[in-house]
Amino acid sequence: MNYVSPNPSGPSSSGPNPKPGLLPSDGCQDQVLLNDWHVVAFSEEVIYGKLHPVTLLERDLVAWRDLEGQIHVWEDLCIHRGARLSKGFIQDNKVVCPYHGWNYDGSAKCVLMPAAPQETPLKKARAIPHHAQDKYGFIWACIGTPARAIPEFAEWDDPSYQKVTCGPYPFRSGYRAVENFVDPTHFPFVHAGVNGVFSDPDPIAPYEVHESEEGLSSTEVRVTQPYGDPRGVPVISYYSYKLMRPLVAYLKKRLVISDPAREAEGNPNDRFCTYLTAQPVDEVTSIVRIVCGTNFSPQPSDADVRRRQDLVYAQDGAIVDTQRPERIPVDLRYELHHRSDLIGQKYRSWLKNMGVTYGTFGNL
Repeated sequence: MNYVSPNPSGPSSSGPNPKPGLLPSDGCQDQVLLNDWHVVAFSEEVIYGKLHPVTLLERDLVAWRDLEGQIHVWEDLCIHRGARLSKGFIQDNKVVCPYHGWNYDGSAKCVLMPAAPQETPLKKARAIPHHAQDKYGFIWACIGTPARAIPEFAEWDDPSYQKVTCGPYPFRSGYRAVENFVDPTHFPFVHAGVNGVFSDPDPIAPYEVHESEEGLSSTEVRVTQPYGDPRGVPVISYYSYKLMRPLVAYLKKRLVISDPAREAEGNPNDRFCTYLTAQPVDEVTSIVRIVCGTNFSPQPSDADVRRRQDLVYAQDGAIVDTQRPERIPVDLRYELHHRSDLIGQKYRSWLKNMGVTYGTFGNL
């Protein structure tokens, strides 16, 4: 495979540069994905003094935080001889290449070549930066030109909500993980005794899905849940879903405690929210990270929230990762659908209409 020299001038308005080692026709070509924001790490993972390697859409990147707290996401590549910057270190607020010690400052410019310390490095001597943000407890990266802002998570700035990040959870297809997230019909079988009752599955009443500039949203779906939230109380949950980007989704459920003896523990305004992101490592490998928001009183502990989410996503992954083909079919002819699958059907058609081909099947 031929080496492709990257453009060292920084983020480009015409889209990302070819990944070093890949031909321009290799890897993700979907502009809707390249020009979108993707989570690549938790905020707490990227601290000053530590280089954090990640992979996004088959591109090897390195994330780091400078002394001022600013987040940077670069190609994991030294322009000099192609060494991985993630194998280097941070010194004096600069990234130092492990091979020849070239120093790169926060603007991605090389400011020191130890073999020629008196020389000013060439203008082309730069790392390759991408757009990066620290938001909602996540590190976000865009390897193209962001077409839109990061999808909103309104509860993040609401002080009445406790926010807890959970994960990471490995999945094969990120799209199948997202579709599973907005599918209440699997609850009694995949999450028996937690999100549903195996011996008495909930009939799913007809619901609506609407499309807007913000994405897809559903009306409420009612389900019975023995362990429906981190408090461990049985509830009737009314789920509302949003699909905001191909790999970013959200749910908000209205909770009613179903055990009369424990009814006083609840409140008509009780809500449980989840903001889900799926990092596309490649076409059939992803990493799911979530942040949960609850406004219960008293609030559950962070450990209780994570314990329940770890259980649920482990159960999901054990089934979702068996689905074939791993690349999700976006042509609705390839799998059977029922009216209770409405939001999943709409999601697949939405992906197809946006031109998402990377990690999908049947988008012709």
